[in-house]
Amino acid sequence: MVLQQKIVEERLTQQDLEQSLWKAADILRGAVKPEKYGNYMLPLLFYKRLSDVWVHEYNQALKKYNSSEAAKQKFVHRFVVPDGSLWDDVRKDTKNLGQKLNNVLEKVVKSNPELEGVINRTDFNRQEEIPTDRLIRLFEHFSQYRLGNEYVAPDLLGNAYEYLLKQFNELAPQRAGEFYTPREVVRVMIQILDPEEGDEVFDPCCGSGGMLIFSHYHLAGKGKNPKKLFLYGQEINVDTWAIAKTNIMLHDMVAEIHQGDSIADPKFLDRGGLKRFDIAITNPMWNQDGYKQLLENDRFNRFQWGIVPNGSADWGWIQLLLASIEDKGRAGIVLDQGALFRGGAEGEIRKKILEKDWVGCVVALPEKLFYNTGAPGCLIFLNKNKPADRKGKVLFIYAANGFEKLKAMNRLRDEDIAKTVDAYRKYTEVPKYSSVIRLDKLKENDYNLSVTRYVDVFEEDQQVDVGQTWKELKKLESERQEIETKLSSYLKELGYER
Repeated sequence: MVLQQKIVEERLTQQDLEQSLWKAADILRGAVKPEKYGNYMLPLLFYKRLSDVWVHEYNQALKKYNSSEAAKQKFVHRFVVPDGSLWDDVRKDTKNLGQKLNNVLEKVVKSNPELEGVINRTDFNRQEEIPTDRLIRLFEHFSQYRLGNEYVAPDLLGNAYEYLLKQFNELAPQRAGEFYTPREVVRVMIQILDPEEGDEVFDPCCGSGGMLIFSHYHLAGKGKNPKKLFLYGQEINVDTWAIAKTNIMLHDMVAEIHQGDSIADPKFLDRGGLKRFDIAITNPMWNQDGYKQLLENDRFNRFQWGIVPNGSADWGWIQLLLASIEDKGRAGIVLDQGALFRGGAEGEIRKKILEKDWVGCVVALPEKLFYNTGAPGCLIFLNKNKPADRKGKVLFIYAANGFEKLKAMNRLRDEDIAKTVDAYRKYTEVPKYSSVIRLDKLKENDYNLSVTRYVDVFEEDQQVDVGQTWKELKKLESERQEIETKLSSYLKELGYER
């Protein structure tokens, strides 16, 4: 039997919230596979938040109208919770808890169709995956905290959700690479792309939604209205799509996010053609194979600059971004550094896009930043309408030496991020760090974009004084002979040498 936890009636700090949520993972440890922690924790976290916000807003309406019926009819809430479906309704009797959760969450989805596949994506009654006693303990752990707005602000809860995702990534790094881009890398990209009020931002491989969320907070950080920023995303993996939807909602944001393959089945259309955005930003899976035929048969003519080889879709994703932005649009992408110099079909596509003068900046990143690979990535920034002083040029930034070394990974520090963003904004040469190269120079190098071709990152060879070095060697040789003579003498005295 699991005892009911005492409810904590106080506002939670970011640290309190993160520590509490991670303790929930300890409950599952040993009984549930680490890569499945999120399947149980994240829907419960969202359901608890949804339920507590409903109760808080209902109580506010009750005080205002002094009538239960009036309160239910007149207060407007983003999500409807049907009668008998609140968290505390389920808590009254935890017998057959798994099936009860399944039933209640289905009722919530029927009243809120946009939550289909988000809150009800987990079967809580699969006892072979989560034993009943662990599920009850997990449910009770969440029960002890109030997660309504009077106790937890949306940004705190959203940040705690991001914290959980990061922790899950470290437990199962191979899975993490499918949906999580290190937030420090995202910060670099968003600060360089610099969204403004009125912009529409699109991520065709949106993972957990981090790039869209950071765009929102970037605008707010500039003192502007983030509600005037319009966010769109598409994600191929249905579980990851659900994570993104939950992430956006817990941050109390609005974004249009669809599930599906952006190359095979783009969801954002406008009058029969593709919808185009002000900014496109993404981190696709690197070197994806099997896309050649899809690109050849694309009905939207997105890949007019060339068809990628079957072994890597990297320059297919770049073309998709270019097809997704307006004539004055800009874009950013995270890729493996091989995309910068591989030849063949990729080299031909790279040449054509460079000749269009759409590549604005290339950044070489440190190794071991990403969860599922130790390989160093790169950032490529695209701009269909460069400022006059940047036309015919590409900025190369060698950011590979600036990082904090962690146990198994590296991490960009605040100063590393600031240095890269500052170099981009000034668009000038910094010794050993950045160079501005004209397109004719790139043509001479067969349109190779390897950063170290253009940024001299190597230390100058020290000049050697041959005469002085020879004197020092002769001196050392004389000292060696003197020591050897003394050692031989000592050995003779001790009887070891005749």
